[in-house]
Amino acid sequence: MTASRIEHLVTSGTFSLDGGTWDVDNNVWIVGDDEEVIVIDAAHDADAIAAAVGDRHLKAIVCTHGHDDHIDAAPALSDATGAPILIHLDDRLLWKHTHPERNPDGHLADMRRISVAGIELTVLHTPGHTPGAISLHAPELGTVFTGDTLFAGGPGATGRSYSHFPTIVRSIRDRLLMLPPETVVRTGHGEDTTIGTEAPHLREWVDRGY
Repeated sequence: MTASRIEHLVTSGTFSLDGGTWDVDNNVWIVGDDEEVIVIDAAHDADAIAAAVGDRHLKAIVCTHGHDDHIDAAPALSDATGAPILIHLDDRLLWKHTHPERNPDGHLADMRRISVAGIELTVLHTPGHTPGAISLHAPELGTVFTGDTLFAGGPGATGRSYSHFPTIVRSIRDRLLMLPPETVVRTGHGEDTTIGTEAPHLREWVDRGY
């Protein structure tokens, strides 16, 4: 058995909400080994993601939240591989904005464990950026995948529909900052950071109110 690992690719497309559209680059994370993997956030380009998966068994497509730039390629990737799409039930309205004719295959819940390649990832419900935003903690890999809840430098955006700033701060404080400080934070956009790097800034984020 080969060791579990994290693979990363960046896909490009658009994000649309509340009547606006923006160009974005998204991080797509593949976790597993030479035999089986999961994909975290199937963004923009199902063909590129499928090529990165290769002939490995794709156990699940896990959505950190329901914004269209994180889920737009999920149905095509699922159709190509047979992998189920999993998203938190509280983001069902956002999912339907993008995919009105297609339901996800299952729903994520807080503390659910997802097994792949001999390791487990624990779902942490971290709402605020969206109602159903989740993070995935993989302690054996020293990593948490935070989607758009926590970035290098601060919380994810909360200025659009379905978002709430006090809620995202509570999620970061109560769920993410409780993790070991050396935990690597792998985000939905941009660069990695660590829990220890971001922890001292919590009061600053509250005071700035973004």
